[in-house]
Amino acid sequence: MPRTDPVTGRGPSRPVTRTLTDDPLGGTVRRTVLPNGLRVITEAIPAMRSVSFGVWVGVGSRDETPARSGASHFLEHLLFKGTRRRTAWEISAAIEAVGGETNAFTAKEYTCYYARVLDADLPLAIDVVCDLVANSVIDPADVETERGVILEEIAMHDDEPDDEVHDLLAGAVFGPHPLGRLISGTEATISALTRRQINDFYRRRYTPGAMVIAAAGNLDHRSVVQQVRAALRASPLDPRSPGRPDPPRPTTPAVRIRPPRVLLRRKETEQAHLVLGGPGISRGDDRRFALGVLNNVLGGGMSSRLFQQVRERRGLAYSVYSYASQYADGGMFGVYAGCAPGKVDEVLELVRAELTGVVTHGIDADELARGKGMSRGGYVLGLEDTGSRMGRLAKGELLYGEQLTVDQLLARVAAVTADDVGAIAADLLTRPMSLAVIGPVESAALDATGPLAVG
Repeated sequence: MPRTDPVTGRGPSRPVTRTLTDDPLGGTVRRTVLPNGLRVITEAIPAMRSVSFGVWVGVGSRDETPARSGASHFLEHLLFKGTRRRTAWEISAAIEAVGGETNAFTAKEYTCYYARVLDADLPLAIDVVCDLVANSVIDPADVETERGVILEEIAMHDDEPDDEVHDLLAGAVFGPHPLGRLISGTEATISALTRRQINDFYRRRYTPGAMVIAAAGNLDHRSVVQQVRAALRASPLDPRSPGRPDPPRPTTPAVRIRPPRVLLRRKETEQAHLVLGGPGISRGDDRRFALGVLNNVLGGGMSSRLFQQVRERRGLAYSVYSYASQYADGGMFGVYAGCAPGKVDEVLELVRAELTGVVTHGIDADELARGKGMSRGGYVLGLEDTGSRMGRLAKGELLYGEQLTVDQLLARVAAVTADDVGAIAADLLTRPMSLAVIGPVESAALDATGPLAVG
């Protein structure tokens, strides 16, 4: 990080640029910190003819109060509705006229606005995306229009129980903690949010120090920095204003482990959708690489234990997998399956048997090699497009405060041993787990692991 003034605590008065990596077989990664604390990080890949450009904001649904749940996602919609320079139609038409695409997404700890274009059209993408992030007018009429759109989005999500059940489990695991709330908010909170509340959230939280601008593809770093500075000049994010980058979120565990619960949401669906899971580890935990291998062995693909036992050998489910979610100060590990309502207990018994088996007997050499191979492939194959590379840059800067090279990541995976996997399994999989179920299932049919809450 660049030095700060010991009196004012502010960053340098001029941009500070560093070359982080210079890989002759990959790309050159450079990072510039502007005087206002905004970070610009790029990866130059001359062999590509496209560029992905994104503005990442270190603000997500966990940064909202309960009464304003969904404000980050609501704001994400509104920033595309018009600025002082462009209407909503002009924002989308400008990028589509050159064959590009632009979109955004909100997560629990960050929000991203991005565009993917041909390399020659990068200046346009920078101007449009920076404009919509910095200069949105948040028109009252647009607030009411998008309120209806978001309520429909929430209703659509409620019609997709295979997605909804994961939110149900998060609520069981995290409880009242912000990580347990819906990114979209609820019908009640979205209906109650006012234009003033959303705009206040926008102006208080969308500050230069909380943002990272990332781009990857056929680009020149110096030109990107100059174009970003020009696009933001005289805006609320003016690069000439003094400031400094915000540090990554604290990684000290702050999520209280709750007693296990069983949550049943009865719906007349064809399948029962269930997730068994509990607390995981934070993203800063060095054991995350061992957890990645464990996840691959348990439920990361068609060769995994869960897929083979539940689907291939017994035909009890079409979809069955495990997953791990990691945040700054906590995480979650879960196993999902969709099955016939009358098969819920049988599927749960098989899932628990596999979890117990890993803890009791560990994994063999072939499983370790396969799990590590899947992790290596996931890292490398995920970098085959500019969008993935752009996201990797931004997350490294915003979430971790460092840029690990691909070789460094592969070395971390290579260092994982069977004992490492056994240790993380013994830690996570022996804890009492919560269960979330959506479908036409009676509470008496569930093999409960804790107090039953039916909603």
